[in-house]
Amino acid sequence: MKKLSSFCTCTFTNCALHPQNHDNGCSLCISKNLKNEEIPNCFFNMVDGFDNRSGYKFKDFAESVLNKLLECEGVHNDDKFNRNKF
Repeated sequence: MKKLSSFCTCTFTNCALHPQNHDNGCSLCISKNLKNEEIPNCFFNMVDGFDNRSGYKFKDFAESVLNKLLECEGVHNDDKFNRNKF
């Protein structure tokens, strides 16, 4: 793709599905992720500390977002009482 969308945050440019490597935009990546029940890398990029994720599944993304919320609230990740309020 000659010109990426300004919102593209994916840094995996070596991936064959990255929009800069073909002319189909995000469609190929999104299709692959939907088939595998995964969240695209660009969504993880929106969560600080995304490098610490355990995978790309919906659960992994939810945990990344929850951990960020808990961090912002000053709650330790293993504090199950406060964790349940989210």
